[in-house]
Amino acid sequence: MDDSKKYSKTYGFIKNIAFFGDADITETNETYTDAFKLAETLAKEGYVIVDGGGPGVMEAATNGAKKGGGKTITVTFDPTNAPGFEGKYVGNVPDQEIVTTNYIERMFKLMEMGDIFIMFKGGTGTISEFGTAWVLAKLYFGCHKPFILFGDFWIEVIDVMKKNLNIDSKEMSVFEIARKIEDVPAIITKFEKSISKRPYCSID
Repeated sequence: MDDSKKYSKTYGFIKNIAFFGDADITETNETYTDAFKLAETLAKEGYVIVDGGGPGVMEAATNGAKKGGGKTITVTFDPTNAPGFEGKYVGNVPDQEIVTTNYIERMFKLMEMGDIFIMFKGGTGTISEFGTAWVLAKLYFGCHKPFILFGDFWIEVIDVMKKNLNIDSKEMSVFEIARKIEDVPAIITKFEKSISKRPYCSID
């Protein structure tokens, strides 16, 4: 497909979509299935799917995007002293792999590569990525990258945070919760419209 036509349905600010979520799930898990189907759907629209190169949601993102005929990028690292990390994973084979040296570099490279982030259910790794995306959106508000929280469970998570932490309305405006796959394209379009009204800026 010609690049000039890939993003005809949007303003073209969002091209790379980074997926985050649980590494410790299999193909039978609902979260895996959702990530696969969503990646497939978005790839068919011409979006590039970016993930961390591991199993679980990351594998689902790459394989779903491939089924949808889209381009895939992974950002990986192979630590020697991190036994809790999922490690190099041969089941996730992208079109392009970017290799980093440690977890922090990998996470920030994923944030750099994605124009928008989608957060699925996960564990401590997903919490760190969610928190990083959120604080960066606050720090660079107006030039920030938005994100989508996928799944009904996020409603309760965010509600608890609002009740017990100091979260302001500006921080609440940088993300949307998607309850189902069909909600995501419309949310992306909403963020595209918002970005189109911004003055030119860069957070690199």
